[in-house]
Amino acid sequence: MTAIALLGAQWGDEGKGKATDLLGEKVDYVVRYQGGNNAGHTVVIGDQKYALHLLPSGILSPGVIPVIGNGVVIDPSVLFEEIKGLNERGIDTSRLKISTNAHLITPYHRTIDKVSERFLGKSKIGTTGRGIGPAYADKINRIGIRIQDLFDPSILKQKVEGALRDKNQILIKVFNRKGLEIDDVVNEYLGYAELLKPFVTDTSLLLNKALDQGKNILLEGSQGTLLDVDHGTYPFVTSSNPTAGGACTGSGIGPTRISRVIGIVKAYTTRVGSGPFPTELFDEDGEKLRSIGGEVGVTTGRARRCGWYDALIARYAVRVNGLTDFFLTKLDVLTGWEKIPVCVAYEIDGKRVEELPASQSDFHHAKPIYEFLPGWNEDISKAKSLDQLPANAKAYVKYLEEISGAPVSAVGVGPERDQTISVRELI
Repeated sequence: MTAIALLGAQWGDEGKGKATDLLGEKVDYVVRYQGGNNAGHTVVIGDQKYALHLLPSGILSPGVIPVIGNGVVIDPSVLFEEIKGLNERGIDTSRLKISTNAHLITPYHRTIDKVSERFLGKSKIGTTGRGIGPAYADKINRIGIRIQDLFDPSILKQKVEGALRDKNQILIKVFNRKGLEIDDVVNEYLGYAELLKPFVTDTSLLLNKALDQGKNILLEGSQGTLLDVDHGTYPFVTSSNPTAGGACTGSGIGPTRISRVIGIVKAYTTRVGSGPFPTELFDEDGEKLRSIGGEVGVTTGRARRCGWYDALIARYAVRVNGLTDFFLTKLDVLTGWEKIPVCVAYEIDGKRVEELPASQSDFHHAKPIYEFLPGWNEDISKAKSLDQLPANAKAYVKYLEEISGAPVSAVGVGPERDQTISVRELI
């Protein structure tokens, strides 16, 4: 019937896992379309917390078919560790489908990622060191290894041999590291072939047939708009396209089949890793947001940088993604502030700027211009509608909607599945 894209509207970590899990109850397929195990989605169901890295959040919804699309890069050791962990907790993972065209992360990708990031020193990008970037680089250089290559041992060995010819020279001569043995890599990855075989299929064909049959599909992005390799704060970005365009290329679904694009946005702003961040806080308010919001990376364990809501970023996300809706998360974290700043413009070289600057240098020097909204002290975690929110909390939501460029269709007031206010039907 329809495909819906759900993605991060800031720098990632906006709470996409909860949103995907919630919407997963109303769809037939949930598809991860880009990224790798550098992402982390947390889903809370009752007293159980699940941290997902490669598996789509729909894996937790019975009846939903979870799909890892061709745009994802897969570390098989991480994948099967995650599958094992869910199976041990009674979660059925047998429904999982994996694209035969998805690329693999190998030991040499992980090694190069770690040593090259250390080599950059103060200029480091802030990668997770999990081999994501090098795997995508090999994909673009047309020397990557795909899932389907595991089922042809001669092709696999030929590709690994070709890749290590150059990479071992880099490891040895540039980074003074030991090279990797071709047979070690080949034998390890051939061992994954039989484990992967039950899951592997032509996922583009599967998904398009499902749409033809009237099924609903949710396309789940990882990271966020400002980490997009084309549209983010380059070079402090990820190596894929978390934006709506990436949902098409990473799943094999055409753009005309996507009817709605939902942006997940926090009631404040966070980011992990290096790069400019105009509303970043270095005071007690920043520590308070970090503490109350539990702002620690699901995958990395790194403390997230925290700042106030930035409307320019939200409007930019609307523009480059064609957002139809916002899903606002973590409104409850702002309870207790007397006044809540909202960034409505930047000052750059003495001039007021109301759109995200195209120049990275300008963005780096941008100073936030704030409007201050009255806060609230009442507990909002049990609110089931906007009318049950304190007047100031409701006014805050409405103000963000007005200045951000798209309607707020859902509001998170706590971490659990049922702590969400539905303003408009998303599906």
